[in-house]
Amino acid sequence: MSQQPPDRSTPTPPPRPDASMSLLTNVMDHSLDDGYAEAAARRRTEGRSGLPSPLRAKLGLAGALLLAAVVVTLGAAQAQISAPTLAKERQQLIDRIERETSAADALQKNVDTLRDAVGTKQRDVLEKHGGDKADLVALLAGATAVQGPGVKLVVDDAKQTKQSGGGGPRESSGFSDTGRVRDRDMQRIVNGLWQSGAEAVSVNGQRLTALSAIRAAGDAILVDNRPLVPPYTVLAIGDGQQFANAFQRSADGLYLRALQQKYGVRYSISAQGEVRLPAAPSLIVRTAQPHEGGAAGRATDTGKGTS
Repeated sequence: MSQQPPDRSTPTPPPRPDASMSLLTNVMDHSLDDGYAEAAARRRTEGRSGLPSPLRAKLGLAGALLLAAVVVTLGAAQAQISAPTLAKERQQLIDRIERETSAADALQKNVDTLRDAVGTKQRDVLEKHGGDKADLVALLAGATAVQGPGVKLVVDDAKQTKQSGGGGPRESSGFSDTGRVRDRDMQRIVNGLWQSGAEAVSVNGQRLTALSAIRAAGDAILVDNRPLVPPYTVLAIGDGQQFANAFQRSADGLYLRALQQKYGVRYSISAQGEVRLPAAPSLIVRTAQPHEGGAAGRATDTGKGTS
């Protein structure tokens, strides 16, 4: 009878009692998946500030709008409260300006009246002491209106001239823009006309005499302390076209042309068949006295030239 060899194989362990419940075991071991974990972490982060980010942004915007509304409301209320006071002060300022303007107009009218009276007396004195040369003396002294052939010279600043500060080759008198006509330019122009044969000259309707002065006050050019505005119209009585040609050939005429070419200063000159010049408002002589012989030539210096 044959014997069976002994069985040396490893015995199979018995199955776990909960092997049939593997799904439930997995659920218990992994109660939160990755999505739930991320959501929980985000809630913990937002929980530190108490509110989600979109809600906080909306609340911040609402707070800013509320603050702006409060500021605008307070500003409007303050303006409404101060409006009557500002209106009152404004009206007081307007009334003061109107009063001062009326007073200045009255003073100017009085000055014009006195100037006319002085001019009339001066002309009477010239007629009384000048004899047969009274008209000539009055003409040379600028005490009477004159007319005759001559030239019309119009000078103006360069286009787009600025009024700002700065420095430059033509700015020693304080003018920043080299395209502006200055008082020294007008002095040279007028003196050039006298030298070229002018018998009478006016600038913007103001008659020049031997005592006239051309000066600057800020940006303005003054003739006998009266401000001028560009363009500057210079009328001069002389020998028509010959007079105009003589001025353009003179050193001062060439100076004016150089201003045009280098700095853009605008000018035009033309011969006129007749120009009319008014009388000078008044002549104030402080040191000269009439000669005992009655000649009026010493009463007023009739030499030409403008400073």
